[in-house]
Amino acid sequence: MVENRTDNPLTLKLGKEELIIRRRYEVVSIINDFFIAIWFLVGSILFLFPEYEKAAIWLFIIGSFQFLVRPTIRLISHIHVKRIPASNWES
Repeated sequence: MVENRTDNPLTLKLGKEELIIRRRYEVVSIINDFFIAIWFLVGSILFLFPEYEKAAIWLFIIGSFQFLVRPTIRLISHIHVKRIPASNWES
């Protein structure tokens, strides 16, 4: 059976607690989606005030750019490159 490194959990120690992150790419994608929602929500609210229209436009541009990040994360998760140890090359 081949080990899939992308399924290995990432464990961060925080004092006496541990944060275990499984399916890292999925978590990164979810975090990206939250930021997209925040940029578009805040941008929409700022459009209600004419003096903040320029800031609203920039938030929409940032959110739109992050829509490009979403498929990039998915693609990277499907094409995860694993470094082969040098000892395997010398067989």
